[in-house]
Amino acid sequence: MRTLLIVLSGAFTLGGAIPYIIQIVRGKTKPRIVSWLTWSLLTGIACVASFSDRQYATGILMVFATLETLSVVILGLKHGDKHVERFDVVCQIAALIGIALWLIFNSPAIAVIAAVSIDLIGALPTFKHAWHKPYEETAITFALSAAGGLCTLLIVHSWQITAVAYPIYLVLVNFAQTSVILARSKYVKPGLPPELREL
Repeated sequence: MRTLLIVLSGAFTLGGAIPYIIQIVRGKTKPRIVSWLTWSLLTGIACVASFSDRQYATGILMVFATLETLSVVILGLKHGDKHVERFDVVCQIAALIGIALWLIFNSPAIAVIAAVSIDLIGALPTFKHAWHKPYEETAITFALSAAGGLCTLLIVHSWQITAVAYPIYLVLVNFAQTSVILARSKYVKPGLPPELREL
């Protein structure tokens, strides 16, 4: 059962990138590169921290999460939303401060806490994008990432921060992202006048 859940966790997480990538190539989904680049860095950090603390189930999840985010970054560089706003700059400065704090304390647990906190900051531009242009996001990708985090939570062998912080975060943030996309899609459509998009 444990092996099956590990496989499902990886399949959900990495498989979630497939519909996103397809929609990127079709020009329907336009990822915010600033968010996905931040996620790639942070999932990589969390991956190293998890393995260094022998939390292998979470480490495997983060390997697949890193592969997922990197694939979106690579395609998004050509097809994504590369526009940088003041809000994005603030988020990135906060992310850099968090990384500096992690390096100072040099602890796997602090690394994961910092990574989760920075990850949330890095997610804010995508939440904003999903709110204003939900038709440029792909809900199923975030839903599958949430499912991958849930599978990992079911098999972790301890409740240490390095084991559960990122899976719990992935479930919550991806569920929230999916909800925003689906809810806003009912009201915001491509081509609508700006005043109607905000109803």
